[in-house]
Amino acid sequence: MEKIMAVIELTKENLEETITGNAFVLIDFWAPWCGPCKSFGPTFEAVSEKYENIVFAKVNTEDEQEIAAHFQIRSIPTLMMFRDQIILLNEAGALPESALVDVIERASELDMDDVRKQIAEEETGNQG
Repeated sequence: MEKIMAVIELTKENLEETITGNAFVLIDFWAPWCGPCKSFGPTFEAVSEKYENIVFAKVNTEDEQEIAAHFQIRSIPTLMMFRDQIILLNEAGALPESALVDVIERASELDMDDVRKQIAEEETGNQG
């Protein structure tokens, strides 16, 4: 079975649907003028082809300033990873391919019920 598109472009029109409609989403925030972003692009593309169960998406912070502001993107490239609509990673800087694969593998192994429980406990603790 052929994969349609390795990496999708996110806009404010498809952002929410992409995050809520998929269990695992990895977003690369970038800009055309950013050297490290250009260097990281091919790595992001290459890794995207290894994981059919993950949506790999890019946000051009020049075109989609609202999205960048919403997620408080301060430097680019920034990688953001969502699993079950929970942010598991929000990290500035380009990763080498091996590190990106490692981050994805570790996130894939997480028990999301456990993660939700930890978040709930933190929220309860912060209120008391």
